[in-house]
Amino acid sequence: MPSVQAFEAAVPIRGLHHFAYRCRDCEETRRFYEDLLGLPLVHVIRADHVPSTGEYCPYVHIFFQMTDGSYIAFFDLGDDVKPQPSPNTPSWVNHLALRVGSRKELLAAKERLEAAGVEVVGVTDHHIIESIYFFDPNGIRLELTTPTMDEHVMSEFAKRAHQEVRDWTEEKRARRESRHG
Repeated sequence: MPSVQAFEAAVPIRGLHHFAYRCRDCEETRRFYEDLLGLPLVHVIRADHVPSTGEYCPYVHIFFQMTDGSYIAFFDLGDDVKPQPSPNTPSWVNHLALRVGSRKELLAAKERLEAAGVEVVGVTDHHIIESIYFFDPNGIRLELTTPTMDEHVMSEFAKRAHQEVRDWTEEKRARRESRHG
């Protein structure tokens, strides 16, 4: 377990502000996130130059707000190109998981998505959460999830988390050595 000093010296991250992806078309993306998922479009930035690098790349940056005050955001670069999946990673790995308030809300979301023609996988029971999975119009995998365990059970899992990472790391090393050795 990390020392108390390690936590005290850590960057004081207070939560997620936004997570940004590329999108093919900002209006198509707006319809999906605002009209289907119910996340209001709350801010749009239009620019010709990237503020952090100065490079010329006309874009629109759109922000959808979640009920906790954080955002999911997208960049439309004006070229109608979808983001490419990572070539060395299975499509189920990289995803954004968004929390809903209950199993009832999860099932209602599944029904709404399917009625709109969105292919949905699940409800999947992960023993601490239940989830559904689907792709947005940009090919980004999304998960809607709701917790099924109370905080006490989760705190017990947290006590074992560092040891489980050490165990996995050792098992992975041993497998690698047995393949090469």
